[in-house]
Amino acid sequence: MLTTVAVSGYRSLVDLVAPLGPLTVVHGANGTGKSSLYRALRLVAGLADDTAIASLAREGGLDDVLWAGPETPAGPGSSAQGTVRKGRISLRLGFASDDLGYVVDLGLAGGDPRSLFQRDPEIKIEQVFAGPVARPAALLVDRRRTHVRVRDGSWSDLSRPVGVHRSILSEVADADAVPEAASLRIRMRGWRFYDNLRTDAASPARLPQIGTRTVAVAGDGSDVAAAVQTILEQGDAGRLEEAIDSAFPGSRLSVRSSDGVFTLELHQRGLLRPLTAAELSDGTLRFVLLATALLSPDPPGLMVLNEPETGLHVDLLPALAHLIAGAVGSSQVIVITHSAALADLLAADVPDAMSLTLQKVQGATRLEGFGVLDVPPWDWPRR
Repeated sequence: MLTTVAVSGYRSLVDLVAPLGPLTVVHGANGTGKSSLYRALRLVAGLADDTAIASLAREGGLDDVLWAGPETPAGPGSSAQGTVRKGRISLRLGFASDDLGYVVDLGLAGGDPRSLFQRDPEIKIEQVFAGPVARPAALLVDRRRTHVRVRDGSWSDLSRPVGVHRSILSEVADADAVPEAASLRIRMRGWRFYDNLRTDAASPARLPQIGTRTVAVAGDGSDVAAAVQTILEQGDAGRLEEAIDSAFPGSRLSVRSSDGVFTLELHQRGLLRPLTAAELSDGTLRFVLLATALLSPDPPGLMVLNEPETGLHVDLLPALAHLIAGAVGSSQVIVITHSAALADLLAADVPDAMSLTLQKVQGATRLEGFGVLDVPPWDWPRR
């Protein structure tokens, strides 16, 4: 389980260190940094499957995603604006867990100035460590630009350099030589993120799709019919039926197959025929997509839901909260929400849920009610 997430230099997350629990609910007003925290978590996960650098480039490169304020933000109540930056350009991401932790420092490209790939940041430092903090004695893997060394009793160098645009999590595949990096890669590739479950009229979830066994519904919900059928055949069909009946009394889901093409159907009390996914309201389809994600027969180590309440009527929030609470234990869950009602329901369903309220102080995101001694310990490596 992740115990800490740390972000420095990403949009308003100038220096955020946050504790995490089995269920962590992140809320706050608009513009306080909730979406930035979600995207930062996705970037961390993207380092394990070699998509993070491209994601940053699509956001405009480091120039567009870096903290836009002064190098040292002013404190609460201060109107000081700071001065010109003198330090190195740096975007730093990391986490600690029950056993292994990870940290990466991304900087500006330092290669051929004639290259057209100047938006691609370089990995300057990358470390895997044991325990809560990346102190020198806890390091297991230490990467400085292209050079990687591994500790197994004593330090040894990898025989070949690693490209500055590739993470050791994706590039170093030898589980015998670098077992900690291989272990993290497997875990992080299993994390699931849901923020783009499409319910618009042209969404693929509304269309019949070729069906194959699907233990994790896609991020856009395109394979929901196959994912529902997988739950019905090899998952907890009873919990799915209970969730749908709780949200829409007297209703149940089924999947119709025609030559391997699956169509999702919702049977409702009083109707002479089931409704296909194409006929469902946006809110109904969104709830079905969330229920399918949360009831996966193969739960992930970490599931992150960004504003799951979007498009749902307030009457559906208790059923959604019950589903999320039920997923805790099988998965660590992070919920980022605008809804105070959903946050309250989750707190009631999971009494030990971690609640984090984000606020803006002089443009920088802070944890409301957390002082310097309240946040987990964290050390960023120096270049």
